[in-house]
Amino acid sequence: MQRNDDEERLIESADQDDEQILGGEEGSFVPAFRPHGPDYDMEDERCLLERPEDEVVLVSNAPETGKLYTYVVFYLLGIGTMTAWNFFVTAEDYWKYKFRNTTLNGTDPDEELTPLQKSFTCDLALTATIAGTTFLLLNAIYGNRISLRVKMLGTLWCILVLFGVTTGFVEVNTDAWQEQFFLITLIIVVLLNSAAATMSGALYGIAGLFPSEFITAVVSGQALGGILTALAFILVLAFDTGPNTTAFIFFIVGGVVILLCIVCYMILVRKPFFKYYLEGGDKYKVISAIPSHSRHEETEGVTLEPIMRKVMTKIYLHAVCLALLYTTTLSVYPAVTVLMQSEHSASHTEWTDVYYLPVVNYLIFNCGDYFGRLLAGWLERPINQNTSLLLIVVRMIFVPFFLFSNTSVHIFMPTLVEHDYTFIAMMCVFALSNGYLTNILLIMAPRSVKQHEKELASSIMAAALSVGMAVGSLLSLCFVQML
Repeated sequence: MQRNDDEERLIESADQDDEQILGGEEGSFVPAFRPHGPDYDMEDERCLLERPEDEVVLVSNAPETGKLYTYVVFYLLGIGTMTAWNFFVTAEDYWKYKFRNTTLNGTDPDEELTPLQKSFTCDLALTATIAGTTFLLLNAIYGNRISLRVKMLGTLWCILVLFGVTTGFVEVNTDAWQEQFFLITLIIVVLLNSAAATMSGALYGIAGLFPSEFITAVVSGQALGGILTALAFILVLAFDTGPNTTAFIFFIVGGVVILLCIVCYMILVRKPFFKYYLEGGDKYKVISAIPSHSRHEETEGVTLEPIMRKVMTKIYLHAVCLALLYTTTLSVYPAVTVLMQSEHSASHTEWTDVYYLPVVNYLIFNCGDYFGRLLAGWLERPINQNTSLLLIVVRMIFVPFFLFSNTSVHIFMPTLVEHDYTFIAMMCVFALSNGYLTNILLIMAPRSVKQHEKELASSIMAAALSVGMAVGSLLSLCFVQML
């Protein structure tokens, strides 16, 4: 019995010595020397912090105060990121009026489109996406050098001012200097989309720090913004007040949306729930696998930093799929589809001359896109990225069918899709598949990486989306000339 007591005291003494050597806690062991030499770099040192055999523990102390408000504001900010694009591209009648043939009296529906009218939507999409892609890439590289307040509030105020300038031009007679006004408009579009892209990149980065449903809120908000824009434009058209008054009211509504985003975001930054995740939120901590005899149960982990190369190897196929998806979409929508007309256009009814384009080209597309994103958030299939790639490649079959649809500007292409119901069915499936595959890829990409890599993965996916839009816009220029 005496011998057993002596053995226990000896073991406890050994435990205490081990604790002093190892620092007393699991996860706090530090090598006695740092490796040096020509083959050593900082990346190797960072890899020392994360070993496959280490235990990873999720630490969460998220407050409930402000959670619902944060979700709603993320939805609203998603709408705000696309407001500039949606309002400019939807006001088709206004731009046609501004760039009409001023030597003719009235607005004849059968009048041939002027070169400025025909090319405006293509040029709008091209300048918007190139500017957006450039600033999304710059934000991904240098965004950490700029404060979040500047990237969010600064860009929102910039968008609001530019909306005011655009609204002011509505009341200016530009008939005598249409080409100069065309150039000024494109410059405004570049500035607007540069600001919107910077804000979008920052918003995706923030959303990557939150649970996955908040990314879905941003993505769904972008699609919902298209629906609300189309509905607002149709509602304004119903008053039949003329293109200038219609555009004036329309752009005022856009400015109000941006102002609402500013006010709500200023309130959001004070919410405990938002602050918690902005400061790191739930973190996966690494608990060292080095054996220790410590009897302490509390441990301290090591906060990990994402490595670009590692993240890219995990999500590169997701990024390629997203870029290819939006290359296909932007190659025909809206530059090509906006030139399509009803099969009954010769009857010159209110439906064919006023409502056909905004309803079929904008409202139906945005509704399909929105419900596709909701459906993807519910089903979350396919998980396999190779299946997503196959579906995106199959979806490309829509491009020639849209080029062969009914339009008055056909010169080289035959008209094979003559009926309205066929064109509308194509638009529904095209939009639904765009929204569904977009949300699937944006949901699955962050899930393919670790917690500390999610923000970088979301920024990469946002840049890939914008690259696809830019390439698609370039293709749309060729397709319009091919008509």
